[in-house]
Amino acid sequence: MTTQYVPPKVWVHNTGGGNKWASINRPVSGSTHEKELPVGKHALQLYSLGTPNGQKVTILLEELLAKGLKEAEYDAHLINIGDGDQFSSGFVAVNPNSKIPALVDKSGDEVVNVFESASILVHLAEKFGVFLPKSGSARTTTFNWLFWAQGSAPFLGGGFGHFYAYADEKFEYPINRFAMEAKRQLDVLDKQLSKNTFIAGEEFTIADIAIFPWYGNLVLGKLYDAAEFLQVETYTHVMRWAKLLEKREGVQRGRIVNRSFGEEWEQLANRHSAADIDAVLAKKPK
Repeated sequence: MTTQYVPPKVWVHNTGGGNKWASINRPVSGSTHEKELPVGKHALQLYSLGTPNGQKVTILLEELLAKGLKEAEYDAHLINIGDGDQFSSGFVAVNPNSKIPALVDKSGDEVVNVFESASILVHLAEKFGVFLPKSGSARTTTFNWLFWAQGSAPFLGGGFGHFYAYADEKFEYPINRFAMEAKRQLDVLDKQLSKNTFIAGEEFTIADIAIFPWYGNLVLGKLYDAAEFLQVETYTHVMRWAKLLEKREGVQRGRIVNRSFGEEWEQLANRHSAADIDAVLAKKPK
């Protein structure tokens, strides 16, 4: 860097510059405009976007449906964070933190709002009694890796991904700092997967679902276009695991829901039935 940034005595929110997020994100919470959320016919109403955090929930829901659990039918409504949909009064009422994904569960006597992706995964896994061991060390191990993902992924996304792929300018120090951490995390996963078929052992769990959209997509070349830069092929056990999960029906179906970017066969803005996904996937080249 030719000039060094000197922080002012008091930080001021600057919305100038060319980065589109500068005028959307704010240092305060709450809604910016009045707008009700759309509501479909199912008991589970998801408000999300097909980012890695959003994919966690739609993959789980599609995995539940693949197991024949019809009560997991859901409506998924697109929340366009680039347009500030997350700051509508309706969305803030469900998630005061204004982050996707957010779920409204109307299946019981009381309507339940669930936000934070890990909380939604636990809520659904316990509700349907699958993908989360009921007790013992297996349950604890699953939670260990679920919460590992919650603490680690921000370094990959908001850290490495932001400075490598999205920042207005590329600077050596933050890219090096977060590339080092991303590679360290991949090494942690690689060593764990050298001893286990899945993240938490020999059973597929919500830990796999939480970690795949970030680290699986990364090593498969579907995140940040950074596969060569990070030498992802050297993490052979992570690659084996990612390819294994990529073949699952629930993963293939869930990863396209609430997605408004990519190839035509990868985009399904809103999902109200299995037929919606079928129609999009039918466009995939053979």
